[in-house]
Amino acid sequence: MLKIGLTGGIGAGKSEVSRLLAAHGAVIVDSDVIAREVVAPGTDGLKAVVAEFGEGVLTADGALDRPALGAVVFADPARLQALNAIVHPLVRARSAELEAAAAPDAVVVHDVPLLAENGLAPLYDLVIVVDAADEVRIDRLVRVRGMAEAEARARMAAQASRADRLAIADVVIDNGGPLEALAPRVAEVWSELKARQV
Repeated sequence: MLKIGLTGGIGAGKSEVSRLLAAHGAVIVDSDVIAREVVAPGTDGLKAVVAEFGEGVLTADGALDRPALGAVVFADPARLQALNAIVHPLVRARSAELEAAAAPDAVVVHDVPLLAENGLAPLYDLVIVVDAADEVRIDRLVRVRGMAEAEARARMAAQASRADRLAIADVVIDNGGPLEALAPRVAEVWSELKARQV
């Protein structure tokens, strides 16, 4: 089994690279998807979040009210740390389960947005960083996702710097150009990954 950490700053195109790797046969373990699963209605994760933050973080139908919770935790680093202390161990445990279920010869790609920020590079055989210039990323966030430029810049500022991400990269996928250029580059990287397993 080859364990890959995949990361990239917001707007760099990490999700598209993840999708392309899955199409080649990679087993994707997506931290964002798992983070939502572990606090779904009826889970112990949601019960723990409500015990910590109160009923005000629930919607009328009993689901997690992400904007309400975000308003609490992103304004207070101690509250964010409390949330992470609940969610991160659950995400790690579920990620380990998914990895263990993969075939022995699988390429398992852990899609982890905050890989650099959380010092997780040593957990993987290889780290792939999807990279694009800051101005390209801002343009995508504004044009494609409809964010205000100030919000896009604030989100980027809250993440690791481009230099910090590149410093942990074993493989860099440059996604600063047109989308058509991405698939051939991902195919090259996939070939490199498969060659490492031989």
